[in-house]
Amino acid sequence: MEQNFDHLLRGGHVIDPATGFDAIADVAVQDGRIAAVAPSLPAETARTVTDVTGKLVIAGMIDTHAHVYRHVTGQFGLDADMVGVRSGVTTVVDQGGPSCMTLPGFRHFIVEPAETRVVCFISSYLVGGLEGHLYPELYGPGQIDVRATVRAARDNADLVRGVKGHAETGGVSRWGLEVIKLSKRIAHDSGLPLYIHLGQLWPMKEGTDVSAEDVVTALMPLLEPGDVLAHPFTRHPGGFISAETGAVHPVVSAALERGVTVDVGHGSHFSFEMARRVLGAGIRPHTLGADMHGYNVRVPSESDAAGRSDNPFFGVAPFSLTHAMTELITLGVPLSDVIATVTINPARMLRMDDTIGSLQPGRGADITVLELLPGRFRLTDNSGETVIAHSMLRPDFAMRAGRIIEAESPLIPAPALLAA
Repeated sequence: MEQNFDHLLRGGHVIDPATGFDAIADVAVQDGRIAAVAPSLPAETARTVTDVTGKLVIAGMIDTHAHVYRHVTGQFGLDADMVGVRSGVTTVVDQGGPSCMTLPGFRHFIVEPAETRVVCFISSYLVGGLEGHLYPELYGPGQIDVRATVRAARDNADLVRGVKGHAETGGVSRWGLEVIKLSKRIAHDSGLPLYIHLGQLWPMKEGTDVSAEDVVTALMPLLEPGDVLAHPFTRHPGGFISAETGAVHPVVSAALERGVTVDVGHGSHFSFEMARRVLGAGIRPHTLGADMHGYNVRVPSESDAAGRSDNPFFGVAPFSLTHAMTELITLGVPLSDVIATVTINPARMLRMDDTIGSLQPGRGADITVLELLPGRFRLTDNSGETVIAHSMLRPDFAMRAGRIIEAESPLIPAPALLAA
């Protein structure tokens, strides 16, 4: 029989929320593109056959919140391929690493060498994504050039898919909401979504007293359909949950009703308690970003504790994108919905859903193969709460443009398997 395909992924459980396909099937790849998805394709038709029986086959995962501008963003920046293809992720979105000044370096030193597809939400600040908790004065309205950032976004439309800003009490104690208003002007004039960090980030200006409740209330009317609220499950003040009522802010619910979306932005912010409250209110995340950075992958030292006691990013509970997916499943979010948060939903957010996020024939062969391991696994957040998961998602390999890359990143945390 004539060989028609380069690769055949055989016998996996194919889930593609973009098309509604959910069945045991084979996926064939030819010339770096998906050639066919069908219940049974003859093995003789492919040069290489990979048995993926018992595994999940989905569109290449998209991590909507990465920090991969290494050597420029302090300890935030991680290797793009360690966060990306070597963690089973074919597309990563750097959230606010490059600015209008540093975008050319980001393209040359990060995007072009990576096997992973790398795009970004450009920083609204000239300095870009430095460790803002250390240098808050670099993030004021005087450090924003609206025209230059709009021009950079338009001139690099292949790379810049949105704008990153912050709405939190430390900044508001210094400048009010002026930074957010300027960030929104950049997004509006660029025709791009604004991605907003929620939850306290910088220390408060001495002598000020800013209410996180007031920040959230004032922010929401500024947002438009397509804008994104990050960190809905944050353990820090200023998230979706009101400290006064213990419930979701009504203004947040109203913003979501008019088309503002939710990105988990896991990070060290994640709290099981807050997640239960938000999910219990009927709010479902639209996209899921891991928000991994250098502080996530090491335990803080004594010198760190002494010199940076106000650092909100330190955490001892390791995580990755698949680990965050496991947490959502454990919290009751259906598997197909979780898969949508890392495939078609972020593809739509990036306005790339005609290219990525689905296994439709003709698309580039960006594919992720996952294992869903049974057992009892300990999941811990950085508030110290532990829950037990009865299954754990782990990446097996990624296929990027038709090339298989094993998921062997040291950033993938080992599953904490408990005795039965």
